[in-house]
Amino acid sequence: MDQKAYWVGFNLVKGIGAVRLQLLIQYFGSPEAAWNATAGDLYSVGLPQRIVDGFLDLRKTTDPLQVYEDILKKGFQVMTRDDDNYPEKLSNIDHPPPVIYLRGTIKLEDRWAVAMVGTRRVTSYGRQVTEQVATYLARNGMTVVSGLARGVDGVAHQSALSSGGRTIAVLGSGLDQIYPGEHRQLAERICENGAVISDYPPGTPPDAANFPPRNRIIAGLSMATVVVEAGEHSGALITATFAAEQGREVFAVPGPIYAPQSRGTNRLIREGAQPLLEPADILESLNLRKVDQYKQASLLLPVDELEAKLMEILNLEPVYIDEIQAKVGYPVEKVSAALTMMELKGMVRQVSGMTYMATREENEQYRVR
Repeated sequence: MDQKAYWVGFNLVKGIGAVRLQLLIQYFGSPEAAWNATAGDLYSVGLPQRIVDGFLDLRKTTDPLQVYEDILKKGFQVMTRDDDNYPEKLSNIDHPPPVIYLRGTIKLEDRWAVAMVGTRRVTSYGRQVTEQVATYLARNGMTVVSGLARGVDGVAHQSALSSGGRTIAVLGSGLDQIYPGEHRQLAERICENGAVISDYPPGTPPDAANFPPRNRIIAGLSMATVVVEAGEHSGALITATFAAEQGREVFAVPGPIYAPQSRGTNRLIREGAQPLLEPADILESLNLRKVDQYKQASLLLPVDELEAKLMEILNLEPVYIDEIQAKVGYPVEKVSAALTMMELKGMVRQVSGMTYMATREENEQYRVR
């Protein structure tokens, strides 16, 4: 049986998320072996009784293969952490979602992505800014990521599509439960030039508790998060918090100090987010002035002397940029720019803050002989 069926099976079990599923797979060797484990074996892993009891009850009435086949018949795809095409940016966060359901396509080029989030009660000012920023990003080769909600999210998706760009929508419900309902047609358009994804199984209704975890995925897919307008208790602020925790850039659009929709963004700026004064600020901050050239570079450009030296230093253990700079002897700004390019090439990844490591042992091919 396809192992994905068992990944999907565990995705239906309340209380078994990324951490516990990884523990089960490591202990039993495979999702299939974990699914067929005895109650005693499950207790020995350290699962609480309520979770074991819930799992055993579900297992009695659930055929993982049938569930998996039903999902495929609906036209949905299933992606797991074991898949080579699992989004690289998302895989780098702590405890990435084990299973992603999707319609459309996620491409390698979607690693160049920026999240745009904000209030559902978008003002004319917020709408204008969202349209301008999303259009700029799309025309410069960036994928726009958002949550398909009313307001800023919907405007961001629509603007990216209208500009011929790619966009990804992350749901807080199953793929067959598009919310809000008036965005069903927009979701169809997104599937044609991007993807609609969710880590919730088909049939899951939209629920308030689902959206904070959804926001974590939005931030995780993106190099940076832009908050356009947000009230003091907006979910967009949760996305910004996740982005900061993941070591990603956070931008906030400043607004009138008395406007309710700008209180959250202005507070983000006060707390250290970068004020977004024009769309070009985003690519400037990310050292991505010419995104399309960087995309080609990831495939075509040879490794230069500095990159070769960096690959001599970096391995599968994180190294702080100050230590890297001291070893290679180049100015820190050149080292930072080179590491950014190497991250885009998939050679290194930023673990947290300014700490870097090689992405995989295969990078041995880049090292100087």
